[in-house]
Amino acid sequence: MRRRDASSQKSLKRINTLIQDMQRQPFQGLGDPEPLKHQWSGYWPRRIDREHRLVYRVKDSSLIIVQCRYHD
Repeated sequence: MRRRDASSQKSLKRINTLIQDMQRQPFQGLGDPEPLKHQWSGYWPRRIDREHRLVYRVKDSSLIIVQCRYHD
């Protein structure tokens, strides 16, 4: 397995773990969730790794993921 493939597999595993945790406890838990401010009010980030974030919101009983990429 190439190094990039191993890194991608690790990131994918982390994303799946975060999503499972977000479904159980959307506003606390893994990935250091904190509410975002200003134009992102109502959204929450979780750290995938040092560089990437998973940004989501909860609407009714649905979890809506809006970003899974670099942190700006």
